[in-house]
Amino acid sequence: MRSGTWQRAAKVENAELVTTPTLQMASAEVSSLLEAEQQTRQLASGHYENFSVVSLLLPKHLRQDFCNIYAFCRVADDLGDETGDRDESLRLLADFRRQTLDCFAGTSSTAVFVALAGTVQRHDIPIEPFLDLIDAFEQDQRVFRYDTFAQAVDYCRRSANPVGRLVLYLCGYRDATRQQLSDCTCTALQLANFWQDVRRDIIERDRIYLPRESMRQFNVTEQQIIEGRCDDNFRKLIRFEVDRAAELFERGSALLPLLRPAVRMQVALFGKGGRAILAAIRRQNYDTLSRRPALSRWEKGRLVFSTAAAFGGRVLVGGRA
Repeated sequence: MRSGTWQRAAKVENAELVTTPTLQMASAEVSSLLEAEQQTRQLASGHYENFSVVSLLLPKHLRQDFCNIYAFCRVADDLGDETGDRDESLRLLADFRRQTLDCFAGTSSTAVFVALAGTVQRHDIPIEPFLDLIDAFEQDQRVFRYDTFAQAVDYCRRSANPVGRLVLYLCGYRDATRQQLSDCTCTALQLANFWQDVRRDIIERDRIYLPRESMRQFNVTEQQIIEGRCDDNFRKLIRFEVDRAAELFERGSALLPLLRPAVRMQVALFGKGGRAILAAIRRQNYDTLSRRPALSRWEKGRLVFSTAAAFGGRVLVGGRA
């Protein structure tokens, strides 16, 4: 999740915040729930990763709640990634954590949390997934290299898996079996993003998520990644990591039969998007240093329509999950 350059602005509770259309929702008070929900809808429709966050595949009655969850994730991620100052990010994330606690205490006043409070109440969502996400974004300010694959997966446990669990809560599922399968898909999605963005992460944020143990196994150096030199060793390394992510996607696919049809298509689309990124990496012969693999608008649209077709062409515009 990435956005643009920030510009400094007003003070909120003696904390100078950076303001953009994204972050205004975490700093500016709103006068009504209607205003807050309008802002989260605008954010969700104006930002996207591999797909639109709220598509026609999603039951209508859940779309606002998805927008509210997305707004929280987007703002928190931007607080961690877009200041260009790690100390400032940590301070802003600490304030965002405080606002999260206030939200669950019923004292929200800013747009993202005024909107989120209703979602939390409607679906009886616990606070842990939200705090885990903030913790991951704080970790990004302190940890820039990972020694083992297990450490990278542990980061995914807090940076990605909470999102899947929040989706399950919205859909009425709270059991461990579905959560664990969702975790497989979410971890795979995060890993696919890492292997897609190897070059960008090192250049823009001085981060390498490729495990050092894997780099040593394939004789790939950090300097090589910094310089953007792709050779057979790097290709073998990325292929190894892509295969591991693909295996997680396969394990996570067992979640789909356990979901009601009204939400199954949207969840299936998330997995298909991640697999498509892995396919794009393979098409480039595992060279993610020379050029960032990405999906075209046409490829994204094709995945949406193929997902709908796979479920009998049923595009949901209402109904209950």
